[in-house]
Amino acid sequence: MSSERFSAYRVMWVMVFFDLPTETKKERKNAAKFRKQIMEDGFTMFQFSIYLRHCPSKENADAHIRRVKSILPESGDVGILCVTDKQFGAMELFHGQREEVKRLGPQQLELF
Repeated sequence: MSSERFSAYRVMWVMVFFDLPTETKKERKNAAKFRKQIMEDGFTMFQFSIYLRHCPSKENADAHIRRVKSILPESGDVGILCVTDKQFGAMELFHGQREEVKRLGPQQLELF
């Protein structure tokens, strides 16, 4: 059970990506509020409008997805994508034409 619990196919990453209007003061305030709320839920910035959160299981990921859905702004576009740790680890990152060194995500420790 323990090896299944921390499997790269069970551990999930939740991505929230958004394009929110920021032309008026109210829109900027709403966009900032949304960013702040998802960060308070443990999401970190991956790129300007893409935030990530590491989740130890699909059930935990589903709980965070429900929280994001509960705070969706009244206008703009928001996407939510959930991928396994194995899929996330296969991502290739580039800075210009140079491939970036992969950042290590959270490490899971298993005690016997």
